Amino acid sequence: MGWQDYYRGRLLTEHEVEATWKINHLDREVSLDEIKGQLLSIAGILVRGRSVCCQRCHNQDKNRFYPLPDGRNFYCLNCIQMGRVTTQDLLYFLKASDFYRPGKSCLTWDGSLSDQQEKASQQAIHSLNDCQRPHLIHAVTGAGKTEMLFAVMDHVLMRGGRVAIASPRIDVCLELAPRIRSAFSGLDLCLLYGGSKERYLPQPILILTTHQLLRFKQAFDLLIVDEVDAFPYVNSDSLHFAVNRSIKDQGKLIFLTATPDDVLKKAIKQGKVTHTLLPARFHGYPLPEVRMVWIGRWQQAIEKEQMDSLLLAELVKFIQLEGVCLIFMANISYAEKLSAWLSRLFPDDSIRSVHAQDPYREAKVRDVRLGKIRILITTTILERGVTFENCHVFVLGAEDPLFNRASLVQMSGRVGRKEKFPTGVLIYGHYGITRAMEEAAKEIKQMNQLARTAGLLKG
Repeated sequence: MGWQDYYRGRLLTEHEVEATWKINHLDREVSLDEIKGQLLSIAGILVRGRSVCCQRCHNQDKNRFYPLPDGRNFYCLNCIQMGRVTTQDLLYFLKASDFYRPGKSCLTWDGSLSDQQEKASQQAIHSLNDCQRPHLIHAVTGAGKTEMLFAVMDHVLMRGGRVAIASPRIDVCLELAPRIRSAFSGLDLCLLYGGSKERYLPQPILILTTHQLLRFKQAFDLLIVDEVDAFPYVNSDSLHFAVNRSIKDQGKLIFLTATPDDVLKKAIKQGKVTHTLLPARFHGYPLPEVRMVWIGRWQQAIEKEQMDSLLLAELVKFIQLEGVCLIFMANISYAEKLSAWLSRLFPDDSIRSVHAQDPYREAKVRDVRLGKIRILITTTILERGVTFENCHVFVLGAEDPLFNRASLVQMSGRVGRKEKFPTGVLIYGHYGITRAMEEAAKEIKQMNQLARTAGLLKG
């Protein structure tokens, strides 16, 4: 592996170029000046007349730039979390090349696919012939989307291609990494996300958050975006730009989700995106359907710790279920208050809360899997990509505007994912039924009906 491999397909600031040189001990091989002399460079921020464009994140909103003390230069606020880019900076990159061609399968997974999974897998491979249009795999939660990707990934890897799986959610990346490592155990894998201790290495497989794609340019032969409708990717022009820029000219883009948004649905109708629909889970059991329960003024019940409240009565029944009990809430403050209240009422049960800013979020999710935490009160950070055995879900305050149709369907999808435990309890606890709640319940029923009509369900 030469020094060039650490820079191929990457778009880096001068500071990142130097950091890569130091961390990987490339100083033993080449000087920093030699590296910079062989890398291509572009202006960090391009100014043409009255127009301004950050060349890392493609921000063109003048309100998203901030002046430096000299009053003449400025930096981009839009991607500041990735490190500062100013009008004085250059961005460096080196054209990507093929990896080693193994000439044989790299896949070590010995599992099997259902008929509908196999069909989706073959359609994904076939879609490689059409580089102009993205391909969407629209599969219900628990359909086994990850396993469907193995064949198309292997197809690209055998030919010396490079594969990346990106997701807007850190928790999805953390869930995917061990599964992909196991499926391709003979290959090295690099996992990148904000706050990760793992440094970038030029491996054939990358798993990363969509924000990390801002540091790549024409790097990947196959880019898979998992949970493509999730925040923050779905509303970010910069992240959409980063996704498209990080693919090679003849590279392929594949989207995955159980809940495509209206933009994606429209693109499918217009023929701009090809797609595969999987309405059934891999184990052949139907999606658990919603039970809506009115819980009165639940905020007041939590604030005053009302022992005679409808909320507590429903929660007591819920947490007595065997298995993992997930309670989804939109508000961190209420989640923490509820966790403290329930912990005092049920000291023998392991009850915790978790949210995006929680420094122990990874450890708490791991402890749920290990059986150390049985009842977890969580925000929407765990609505996607995580699988717990024998899991039940209570969406508390399901009427909250934060819970749209997609997020409700995704939270619901945590129930019954394992073949050993294909059913479970799913409750929307509310103070009034919203359109989003009705749409989510309807969508779950429709997918079950589609699967039943197609003969994909057991019984």
